[in-house]
Amino acid sequence: MSRACSADPFCEETLLSILIVATISPKPGRADAVREAFTAAIPKVHEEPGCELYALHEDGYGFVVIERWATQEDVKAHGAGETFNQFSKSVKEDLTEPIGIRLLSAVPAGDQAKGAV
Repeated sequence: MSRACSADPFCEETLLSILIVATISPKPGRADAVREAFTAAIPKVHEEPGCELYALHEDGYGFVVIERWATQEDVKAHGAGETFNQFSKSVKEDLTEPIGIRLLSAVPAGDQAKGAV
């Protein structure tokens, strides 16, 4: 993403990015193991081509990863890549269900700085 676009969420380049929200539901007592696996994998994901954002968040129910990728090809490469697959295998038995993936499209509205991710 260009430097000028990184500050403008309504920039055409930003709106064309692929936004993904992944939900992760650990089994009772396994949240620490899942968190550790994620925090170990995230620096590697940040180095993957096209990764614009890959941020882990948590609440009392589990984890949410907010991802932004430059292209669909970058998303496919991430999903087929070694880091994602090693991580997925390492936490599979720690989850109550498969990782949920939602691919989102921006609907920008209001203030340019606040109306889109």
